Amino acid sequence: MRIRYIVYLVIALLIGYLVYNKLHGNAKDGQAQAGGGGGSAKGGKKKNGPVPVRLMIVKDTSVNNNIDLTGTIDANEKVNLISQTAGNITGIYFQEGSRVRKGQVLVKVYNQDLLASLKQNAYQVALAKENEYRSRVLLQKEAVSKQEYDTSLSSYNSLKAQGDVIRAQIAKTEITAPFSGVIGLRNVSPGTYLSAATPIATLVSTDPMKITFSVPERYKPLIKPGSKVSFNIASSRKSYSATVYAIDPAVDQNSRTITVRAKAPNPNNEITAGGFAKINLTLDQIPKTIMVPTECVLPDLKSSKVYIAHNGKAEPRSVKTDLRTDTRIEVTEGLNPGDSLIVSGIIQMRPDVPLKIVKVIQ
Repeated sequence: MRIRYIVYLVIALLIGYLVYNKLHGNAKDGQAQAGGGGGSAKGGKKKNGPVPVRLMIVKDTSVNNNIDLTGTIDANEKVNLISQTAGNITGIYFQEGSRVRKGQVLVKVYNQDLLASLKQNAYQVALAKENEYRSRVLLQKEAVSKQEYDTSLSSYNSLKAQGDVIRAQIAKTEITAPFSGVIGLRNVSPGTYLSAATPIATLVSTDPMKITFSVPERYKPLIKPGSKVSFNIASSRKSYSATVYAIDPAVDQNSRTITVRAKAPNPNNEITAGGFAKINLTLDQIPKTIMVPTECVLPDLKSSKVYIAHNGKAEPRSVKTDLRTDTRIEVTEGLNPGDSLIVSGIIQMRPDVPLKIVKVIQ
């Protein structure tokens, strides 16, 4: 019996606790809702109050019309040196990686047989010249016929031409530098049999360097020989300059771009052929225009709009835009110098919203 009473007592206490919690919980919810209503009222009051904003006074400015591109760095001149004649190499007259001048002898091929032939020809030419002279004297005295004189003259001229051929063959046994530049690693050694297909080394002219890049077709009227280009390379933090000197007249049908080539001075060999160039091309300069922060311009269905401050309230203004940079956009219509452009709190802007000016940017 005693246990039963204890169980009844516990159940009664539990029921009482639940009823008490239910009643006091509803009261707290009511107070919370009342408090929330007050907060909403305060929030509503804040929403209807002035919006703190920063203003920028619109003014004319000059701006460069630039585009960023990528390009390839090439040597001004580059050639793989090969021989025009076959034979054993008798001499190599350059150091790998050194500078050579135009016309400098780099490699010689065996030519003693040709030199001997040239010497033999010289004797024959001397004899033929003497015979021609005698025949000419005799012809003047009518001691020989015109035909006999022509034969001696033809023999003389033929031997001279043969000598020119031999000298040309001797010249081919000397491989010379076609232009001044830096010569690369050689692929031959003294005594090697050199054929016409054997590469000797690569000669590169590195000053100036050529920068080749592609520009969208619509910019073609703005690019001309003499346009300036600045670029960066991966191996240096410096900025380099180049000048456009050639423009391909044809447009690439696949990419709709035109190929442009510029030259960059490279007196210290800091720019390496075959490298990658990050290019900034100045198309033109707009001397007088209005540039505003990009975030100020709100896209609309038919155009774009901005907000200006007028009599302490926000006033929408339709604008037309054109040139864009990373942070600014050009406004061609809709703004005038002296207008107070709103540059912060744009999300909260509505027509006739009251404003609290925090800062004015000149």
